[in-house]
Amino acid sequence: MTGLRRADNAEPPDTVPPTDADLWSRAATGDEPAFAELFRRHAKAVWNHAYRLTASWSAAEDLTSSTFLTAWRKCAGIALDQDSARPWLYAVAGNLARTHARGERRFDRLLRRVPRAGTDRDHAEDVADRLSGEQRLREVLGAVRRLPRSEREAAQLCLLGDLTVAEAASALSVAEATVRSQISRARARLRTMLEES
Repeated sequence: MTGLRRADNAEPPDTVPPTDADLWSRAATGDEPAFAELFRRHAKAVWNHAYRLTASWSAAEDLTSSTFLTAWRKCAGIALDQDSARPWLYAVAGNLARTHARGERRFDRLLRRVPRAGTDRDHAEDVADRLSGEQRLREVLGAVRRLPRSEREAAQLCLLGDLTVAEAASALSVAEATVRSQISRARARLRTMLEES
C-alpha cells in the first residue's frame, strides 16, 4: 500500500461559486441559504445606492431591508435578465426611495400645519444639518429629482448608483445607446442646475 495515497489528503477540486442567477433560482424554491448569499453579495451596494438616493443613513437601512424583503417575496415570479441581481435590486430600491420621498414630503407638510408648542430642536438634527457633505448630496439629489424622468432614472442608476450602462439599460428595458444619451443630457442639466444654486 505504499504507492497509494489516502483520498482525504487530496486537495478539494476548485469550485466555482454559484452565479446570482443560480442563487436566485434556488431562492425562488425557498432556499434560504441561497437568498442569504444574495443578501451578503449585494446588501452593501444596495445600501450605498439607497443612501445616495435619500442622503439618510436610517432611510437607506430601511430601504435596503425593504428591497430584500421585496426580492424574497417576488423571486419566484421574476427571472433575472442578466446574471447579476444588482440591476433588479437597484430598480426596486429606486422605486421604494421615490415612495419614501413622497411620504417624507407629506409628513413635512403635516408638520408645518402643527403649531409649535415650545419644543426644542433635536441637537442631532443640528449636527446633521452642519455636515457639508450631506448638504451637498441633498443639493445634488434635489437637482436629480428635477430632471426629466428618463434622465433621472439613468442618473440614479449610473451616476448615483454604480451600475454599468449595460446593467442600467437592462433595468430600464432600453438600449445602451439610449442610456448613454440620457446620462449625457442629465450631466449637462445637472451641471447647469448646480452652478445656479
